[in-house]
Amino acid sequence: MLLDTASLYFRAYFGVPDSVRAPDGTPVNAVRGLLDFIARLVQDHHPDDLVACWDADWRPQWRVDLIPSYKAHRVAEETPVGPDEEEIPDTLAPQVPIIEAVLAALGIPRIGAEEYEADDVIGTLAGRAKGPVDIVTGDRDLFQLVDDARGVRVLYPRKGVGDCDLVDAELIATKYGVRPDQYADFAALRGDASDGLPGVKGIGEKTAAQLITEYGDLAGVRAAAADPKSKLTPAKRRGILEAAEYLDVAPKVVRVAGDVALPEFDPALPTAPADPELLEALVARWGLGGAVGRVLSTLRA
Repeated sequence: MLLDTASLYFRAYFGVPDSVRAPDGTPVNAVRGLLDFIARLVQDHHPDDLVACWDADWRPQWRVDLIPSYKAHRVAEETPVGPDEEEIPDTLAPQVPIIEAVLAALGIPRIGAEEYEADDVIGTLAGRAKGPVDIVTGDRDLFQLVDDARGVRVLYPRKGVGDCDLVDAELIATKYGVRPDQYADFAALRGDASDGLPGVKGIGEKTAAQLITEYGDLAGVRAAAADPKSKLTPAKRRGILEAAEYLDVAPKVVRVAGDVALPEFDPALPTAPADPELLEALVARWGLGGAVGRVLSTLRA
């Protein structure tokens, strides 16, 4: 089981009231919510391995170099000299180091890689896996990794994580009209405002799916646009040709990397805390007894 950790702690932050606080009044709703998510996921799906995949770089420069608008709307207005910082709620930012510490004390590996997003870590680990993989995320970009033959699926939370869509090839075909291996090209053509990807003017989700299905992939769509004998309408042809510069680079930005260098680590689901003393101190400091207790109970079981 591969967790898109930031996706889950953002979901926890907005789903758990900020009245959930530590003894000193510090909000810990994202921490408690994430821990409850982990307990529920382990209880429901019984993974042998569990990895908290991490955004070591939430907006990699190489992706920005290709498409400058990539996630630009999420950059905090005032950033220090250095890498862009993501704009996140004031009461969430202090909780992220607590999440890091609790995961370490529990023994759940938190894995990231410089210059790569959690998506790329997930793509690399999913590609290496020798057995079935559950990817837990609220990010549709990871639908491109679904592979029924290898047992790779996405658990896409609707409400909390107890109510997840089990995303396989059939669901993607039903909802979007494309195969998982076509999803990245479909997403590049359609665009995605949440990631700052403009897409092709005049081509929305349905049209993008129709084009990808008819011509096989983005290269086929572009070849059809360049062929005056193809059946494309003048408006679609013009839009695709005018977006040539964007389409030259969009696939590399949208596609999840599958060859990221990662540190050695043990992904096995822990059955006891890696650092009981640290965990006890964190529980006392942040008032996490109930949430940590639920995780430990589930791990022991």
